[in-house]
Amino acid sequence: MESAPEKRRFINVFLLALLNLSVMSSLRNLPLVSEYGYGSLFFYCLVAFVFLFPAALISAELATGWVKTGGIYIWVREAFGPMWGFFAVWMQWIHNVTWFPAILAFSATTLTYLFNPELAENKLYIISSILIGFWGITFYNSLGLKFSSWFSALGVISGTILPGFLIIGLGIAWASGNNPMQIQFSYEALIPKMDDIRNIVFLTGLFLAFGGLEVSAVHAREVQNPQKNFPRAILIAALLCFFVYTLGALAIAFVIPASDLSLVSGLMDAFEILLSKYNLQYLIGPVAVMIVYGAIGELNAWIIGPVRALHATSKHGDLPPIFQKLNKHGMPMNLLIFQGFIVTITSFVFLFMPSSSSAFWILSAMSIQIYLVMYVLMFLAAIKLRYSHPHIERPYRIPYHMHGIWFIGSLGTISSLFAFAIGFVPPSQLPTGNIFFYEGFLILGNLIVSLIPILIYLYKKESWHPGHEARTPSP
Repeated sequence: MESAPEKRRFINVFLLALLNLSVMSSLRNLPLVSEYGYGSLFFYCLVAFVFLFPAALISAELATGWVKTGGIYIWVREAFGPMWGFFAVWMQWIHNVTWFPAILAFSATTLTYLFNPELAENKLYIISSILIGFWGITFYNSLGLKFSSWFSALGVISGTILPGFLIIGLGIAWASGNNPMQIQFSYEALIPKMDDIRNIVFLTGLFLAFGGLEVSAVHAREVQNPQKNFPRAILIAALLCFFVYTLGALAIAFVIPASDLSLVSGLMDAFEILLSKYNLQYLIGPVAVMIVYGAIGELNAWIIGPVRALHATSKHGDLPPIFQKLNKHGMPMNLLIFQGFIVTITSFVFLFMPSSSSAFWILSAMSIQIYLVMYVLMFLAAIKLRYSHPHIERPYRIPYHMHGIWFIGSLGTISSLFAFAIGFVPPSQLPTGNIFFYEGFLILGNLIVSLIPILIYLYKKESWHPGHEARTPSP
């Protein structure tokens, strides 16, 4: 097992928990489930049990058993071979190219509350904000992991935890007072109707909201005492994320009817109502800035984590030499630039959808589907590794021996496949425009991003392997 000099291990359990939280928790996800009112509590608990719970336990076992840079790439490679390892890390990385424009669109519309809320549906403003924001963060990440890690950690504190607790507190105050409630508290409202699958499509958004616990494993070399700190940090992040999501979504549902809720600006609409009620309008601007910082902190963590995991495949010759190069700060700059070009192209989907909410959703749906393919491989890899690598020491191990790993792995796999399938169904709550464009975008997009890594692997050259020149005999 490879080791790293202790001076490089600057990530403690506190920073690691914040990094986990930064890739998982974003207040932008709250309006997705607030649509279900009181039923959002049921859905959060359901997805936490069938997906967050298995993902947390399996990430903890794999991260403590294979303490080396690479994360999902190493785990799936050890279980199913090098091609599937490359495929898994590719899917972890590529799902971001559709998700990055969505979160930057959320940030752009949130900022409009500082000067002109009507810009929230202005497509030119949104696309311009996406491009400026993404390229700025990309070049910031070129300065090195230490700067990037603390930026994300501070972002999750000031932009997710603090505003999250604020809207929860305001929601409790609203519910405790004599104020109109936009949801019903009853058993029938708690268990939403599932007779029409179009009514539960937004449920898939929770899988993206709860995803990301495995990403921090790519920083294993920089983590202090990883065998103990990984499971602790994962548990802390999962519990905080669940608390903020469930109560935050309810707070929005208290004040905004489902029919009036925007997926992009719904969070700030709720803040505006709640803060105005308690004569705190002057906080709208600062809250908007904090939320944007939190969203950018989450984006910052996602920009570099999966890219570093993808770059780890270059050790085995899976990437062309141009993507193997590191800058003086040890960052894969060419990969970051390549990622930026793909995000730039993807962001123009906002021009072809009826509204910013529908564009936000279709980008989120594709991102969820791509990401869930990776999670299926991760869950199956955990089961396989129990058989193929029983000698590997795992300081944290899912209890109940093989019965435990089979139950947890199967639960995560089945729930991921279900969420993947319903992602193709247009939600009844949104006008998604031309059905052929909607379905074609998702089907073609999934096929293309799945075929690319397979083709790259099948046609890779021996010259891509590091040190190839040294092994080639001189003429």
